[in-house]
Amino acid sequence: MKILIIRHGDPDYIKDSLTKKGKHEANLLSERIEKLNPDYIYSSPLGRAKKTAKIATKPLKKEITVLPWLREFEGKVGTGIFKEICWDRLPGCWTQHDGLYTDKWYDCAMMKGTNVRSEYEKVAKGLDELLKSHGYEHSGKIFKVNEPNHDTIVLFCHFGVECVILSHLISVSPMPLWHNFAALPTSVTTLVTEERRKGVAAFRILSFGDISHLYKGNEEPSFACRFCECFEDDTRHD
Repeated sequence: MKILIIRHGDPDYIKDSLTKKGKHEANLLSERIEKLNPDYIYSSPLGRAKKTAKIATKPLKKEITVLPWLREFEGKVGTGIFKEICWDRLPGCWTQHDGLYTDKWYDCAMMKGTNVRSEYEKVAKGLDELLKSHGYEHSGKIFKVNEPNHDTIVLFCHFGVECVILSHLISVSPMPLWHNFAALPTSVTTLVTEERRKGVAAFRILSFGDISHLYKGNEEPSFACRFCECFEDDTRHD
């Protein structure tokens, strides 16, 4: 089985939709999706992801199924007015916690007493149920193959939850994924199952955050998801 995780186009967060650029990005993506001809299409319930899915899959005329757990990851750290998303911490802060690099990352002091673990488990549960319905049952750090297949499924979602999905599929902490990787708008991350022994599969990442469809269309990638390359740059710091 093949999984395509696609981030929404350049966002208009105020309207929870796409900017003009975002719509153009989604149109450029549509040619790629049409050639891939996925068997199943799933989307986050948020407007920017649904809009991207609708534009990008329009030539296919296939049903888009909305899955609540594909919405942007809602784990928060801190309390009161200082409560903030867990997947945007300053490097000088989170890298000081060695536990965040381990499979017990959620037990680290930064995460304890927050909703991060419960929100992570919601996504993990939803993902496991979806994969089981497609023939692959999560069992420890591998997958039991109930119905081997070559189906392609597409998940239109968001960067934060994409890293949670990857974290759960390959059994690693999401923290380095959240903070050391960047999936730009309409980027495509591709995974496939690998069944080297009958009845047992693992997922392998063939590509992460691919935006070749934008380069093909001579479209400059959006800066969304990135921060300043150098501190003196006149680009986003926080």
